[in-house]
Formats: sequence, C-alpha cells, structure tokens
Amino acid sequence: AVVSTQSGHYGREINETLYVSGQLGLDEKTGDFVSADVVAQAKKALENMGHILEEAGTNFDNVVKTTVLLKSMEDFAKVNEVYSSFFKEPYPARAAYEVANLPKYGLVEIEAVAVVGDIEDQ
Repeated sequence: AVVSTQSGHYGREINETLYVSGQLGLDEKTGDFVSADVVAQAKKALENMGHILEEAGTNFDNVVKTTVLLKSMEDFAKVNEVYSSFFKEPYPARAAYEVANLPKYGLVEIEAVAVVGDIEDQ
C-alpha cells in the first residue's frame, strides 16, 4: 500500500515494512525549503518523515534503517544532533553519504525503513 500525507510526502508499505522515500526540509504549504540552514532542513525533513510514519500507524521507535544524504559531509555533526533528538536507543542502522547534489538543491535528505507493528529485539 502507498502511504502519503496531504503534503505529498510518501512511503510504501509491504508486508509490515514501510519504505519512506527521501525527505527534504520542505514546507508542506509552500513547497520551499524552510531555511537555507542545514539544521532547520534536517529538522523539517524528520518532521515530514514523522507524518508518514504516523499515517502508516508507526513511529520513530520502529525505524530500523536510515540513509542520510548530505550536500557536505562537514554538516554531519549538525545533522546528527538533530537526528538524535528524533531517534533513541537502540538507534536504527544508518548510512550517511556526501552527494554531488540533492533535489531542489537541498542540503540534506533522509530516507528510512520502518516496521509497522511490534518489534521483538533478540
């Protein structure tokens, strides 16, 4: 099933696994970045992700994997600080990459994989 929000952010749920498309720090009303600041963009990207998770009936606690795409790896520590305010231990597995460019020339994009339902750690 496709999971989307009124602002058009989306994910796809297959067999209790939700694949959340890459989220940018875009304002849902204007379609523009909330700021030219990487911290504000990261916070908004994760807020947008939260709306998708909620729509699918799950939350940040059930995110098991993320990928963080950065315009500059020099921003990793700043983005990590924001990231750690949304996720708690046990943190999801994560990969982070510096990329040549992002949609709309953004500074950060974050995608995720989450479990819809109960997680049993072993």
